[in-house]
Amino acid sequence: MISHPVIRAFRSTVSCSWRRRAALQVALKASDVRRRCYSAPVRGAVSGMEEILSRVVAPVPSYETRDKSPPPPESNSVEFMQFYRTLDKEDKQDFLGKLSHDFGVDHKNVSELAVKLLDTQLRDLATILQVEDRLRYSLTPRYKQLFSHISRVEGGVKFWWICERTCLGKYKDLNATLKSLLSEWFSVGLLRLERITWQSPCEILQKISQYEAVHPVRNWTDLKRRVGPYRRCYAFTHAAMPGEPLVVLHVALTEDISDNIQSIVREFATLDSEEDVNKINSAIFYSISSTQAGLQGVDLGNYLIKRVVRELQSEFPHMAQFSSLSPIPGFSSWLQGLLSQYRKEGRGSDLLSEQEWKEVEQATDSAPGTPAVDALRKLSSILEPVLMRLCAWYLYGEKRRGYALNPVANFHLQNGATMWRLNWHGDTSPRGVANSCGIMVNYRYFLSETSKNSALYLQNKVIPASEQVIGLVSQFQKNSKL
Repeated sequence: MISHPVIRAFRSTVSCSWRRRAALQVALKASDVRRRCYSAPVRGAVSGMEEILSRVVAPVPSYETRDKSPPPPESNSVEFMQFYRTLDKEDKQDFLGKLSHDFGVDHKNVSELAVKLLDTQLRDLATILQVEDRLRYSLTPRYKQLFSHISRVEGGVKFWWICERTCLGKYKDLNATLKSLLSEWFSVGLLRLERITWQSPCEILQKISQYEAVHPVRNWTDLKRRVGPYRRCYAFTHAAMPGEPLVVLHVALTEDISDNIQSIVREFATLDSEEDVNKINSAIFYSISSTQAGLQGVDLGNYLIKRVVRELQSEFPHMAQFSSLSPIPGFSSWLQGLLSQYRKEGRGSDLLSEQEWKEVEQATDSAPGTPAVDALRKLSSILEPVLMRLCAWYLYGEKRRGYALNPVANFHLQNGATMWRLNWHGDTSPRGVANSCGIMVNYRYFLSETSKNSALYLQNKVIPASEQVIGLVSQFQKNSKL
């Protein structure tokens, strides 16, 4: 991680405490909006909150005038944002709670329309459709209009993104409404694909470094290599949040499909070399990071990979191989749990064959004077087939609601990739050994099969896998008596 401060795009323009002041002054646009003072009683009072909410949250237009009502003045949205920023965390929660409770759906009206809909089931279709439309309209919470109006002012989308990330989780109705809107605001058609290079603005490069969650960037030289020759870095950005990468994909351009991450992130030979197109046959997606917690649930990574594939095919028409080189987070934790379970059940010997147990005993009972490194090397070679088949089962056989338990596997399988190859010593870094015993996995993107694979996985929970993976799974089932 590069230790340089990031200039925050959002700074509070008013720094006063809700509990300590008797009055809040909220700064609106200085040129054309006068200052207003809000009375702020002692802790627990909410009259100031009620006052501003009643003023800035516009009533829901009647069904008949829903397309004819003018939008509220932009100053209302600015006022809401300015006021919210003056609150501390606890008061923000209270404020949002009041917004949810007092400005949500009119449940009485919804109930009346639901009864009316039941009463019209024997009427003509036009009448039924009109009542259904009225009911649908009545289910729109009043605060949804506020969300939409604020998104149209400068900094509004980012304001809601920060709120969703930090405060809205407690209120399911607010959170669900905002997530739905964020999915619309950040739809793929509104995103811009940017290639990040060493000539990109320093602020972008700094954020790319800070947001790298899979293989941390060590220094500026490391970052320069990751955006230099035989490497590509792409990001989705949005006009409402300029200079802010939303999701970042790192790609290595190689001759063949890589089986070791150290050859990618620690290869210094590529720093100043010129690319030889004849040596570029494969694209390896070795890191993808969603940078904004507030956009969780908005599927951007899938679309980024598809867009990048098209970019690379345009740049390298002969390129035929697309694959990830992915970590396996959670494998070590799962393995520890499995070992504990087997010990409790008295089945510890089931994980290894009789021959493997004999080899382990021989390796651990080495003659005095045998170098420790030799004993460990021998033990490692014995454990390789054991850990590989355990890992294959973890990725292929362990499920959550029928889908792959491992989140990285689930992501690539949803995209239509094939679980293609497990790589022993794929990541020999301390982090890689701790997380997955050093094993990594390739998810191969066969472009002619991704749509079919994605549908099979999402609809029928079928995992496409190579012969290597299936063979390792079979070995696990045989040794584990499954």
